[in-house]
Amino acid sequence: MTVAESIKSKLTAALAPSELEIEDESHKHAGHSGWRPGGETHFRVRVTSTLFMGKSRVDRHRLVHAALQEELATQVHALALELKTPDEQSR
Repeated sequence: MTVAESIKSKLTAALAPSELEIEDESHKHAGHSGWRPGGETHFRVRVTSTLFMGKSRVDRHRLVHAALQEELATQVHALALELKTPDEQSR
């Protein structure tokens, strides 16, 4: 399973998102810290979930980081997050 597939699987299970987009941006960081040949080190993730309702930006990030703790500790160097509720998504 690729890192992107693992991220998708874990976030789907943890957050039941109505929208989930995962973009590998590793090619933009070639030669920089944390980059490895083959990519899958730098990701941008966009999630829309009702589980974010009533939660602060920090608490939303904590939910994602908890779900991806293994990947963040071993394979993922950078993770850019865009986390919204369905109401915020429609704006």
